[in-house]
Amino acid sequence: MTETTTYPQTPPPRGEDRPRSPEFRLAADALRGLRQDLFSDAFAYRPLPRAAVDGLPARVLPDRLREYGVWAPHIAVAALGGFAALVSLSSTYGGPIALLCALLVLAPVLLTLARPVAAFWLSLLATTMTAFVAGGYWDAWPWLPGSFLSHLSVLTVVAIRTRPRTAAWMWALTAVYGFLAETGFAWHGSSDVAPMLFLSALLLLAVTVRHTHRQARREVTAQRTATAHERSRRTLLEERSTIARELHDVVAHHMSVVAIQAEAAPYRVQNPPPELEKAFATIRENAVAALTELRRVLGVVRAEDYEAPDAPQPTLADLDTLLANVRDTGLEVGMTLTGAVRELPQGVELSAYRIVQEALSNTLRHAPGATARVEIAYVLGGLGVRVVNGPPPAPSLIKPSPGAGHGITGMRERVTMLNGEMTDGPTDDGGYEVTVFLPVPTPGTGTDLFEGRA
Repeated sequence: MTETTTYPQTPPPRGEDRPRSPEFRLAADALRGLRQDLFSDAFAYRPLPRAAVDGLPARVLPDRLREYGVWAPHIAVAALGGFAALVSLSSTYGGPIALLCALLVLAPVLLTLARPVAAFWLSLLATTMTAFVAGGYWDAWPWLPGSFLSHLSVLTVVAIRTRPRTAAWMWALTAVYGFLAETGFAWHGSSDVAPMLFLSALLLLAVTVRHTHRQARREVTAQRTATAHERSRRTLLEERSTIARELHDVVAHHMSVVAIQAEAAPYRVQNPPPELEKAFATIRENAVAALTELRRVLGVVRAEDYEAPDAPQPTLADLDTLLANVRDTGLEVGMTLTGAVRELPQGVELSAYRIVQEALSNTLRHAPGATARVEIAYVLGGLGVRVVNGPPPAPSLIKPSPGAGHGITGMRERVTMLNGEMTDGPTDDGGYEVTVFLPVPTPGTGTDLFEGRA
């Protein structure tokens, strides 16, 4: 007995389900690009933009003609078309035929100002019409001298206004047109297809290199801008973290003192009333709760390897030590103190100290060899700080600093935190000046030093 086994037959894949070869996909992509570049919206209105107000044409023109410099691209294209029309007129005999040929040569070039892709197709059509109308006046085929210059101008302008792929397609279609004109029509003259392809290839290659160079420059500029923005943002976050850590150390110390004093106060009075003991206990509980919340919120900004300083945070009383250290580096710096010296909130003194420290560091970095002066003014309602340095003796020897401007950012963060005001900028003699005012609320105003802006 013989057993017959049948296997199901898999139907052959339909045309759209068959895998395509790499060659087929490459050809399909190429044809799709051709359709997108030269057929889709071929007659779309794309006016040539004007040049920049501060561009090269506007800079080289006299003052009374500078406002017309923005039309330099349009004038250049019109000049190319006019030159091609003059060549066409000079290469044909006078009369209506010469005028018609000149118009056919001029029209495609002018059309590139508004409809660049349509100008290419019009150039091919105008070339054919000119060759049949005035071909007997010249022995070149298929481009007469005027049409030759006109088509080269159209290819160049359209390539500049579009992209390299469009330029490649225009060159390929020009080659196909020249081949068909040579083989499809017998002509007694010489062919100028080869010169056209050679010169147009050179021009389109130059335009493509220009496109590539400008694209590379735009990418580099965008990358530099993004890098500078990221560096500035990172510096700002680091500065804010530093300020938060310092405030954490200052406020946590005072809150700890409040909690300890509230706990010890009842023991300094014999037989304190229960209401007083309860009030001090409430004060201690609130201080401990505030301290815990402060450590929870501000303590997260500490780096894993951050260690709280053993010494107290610096104040304005430590400026003499800071100036002595700066003088040891070779910077001549003096300090002027005005007003009645008084004790200020620790956050204000710490910020003022850091601002002076950063300003002197900027002087050492950006103006080596210059002199500096620090002015501290105790005024009613606040503290004034001014740090000014003279011009560097040898500006040509100053090396660029990659962190330029980040010190100023840190100063502004500290001033903003205290609701103060800050101005900075170069002085008339070539130096630099930083002026800061930090408000200090008078007793009884009920203003919290660390309260943010409303």
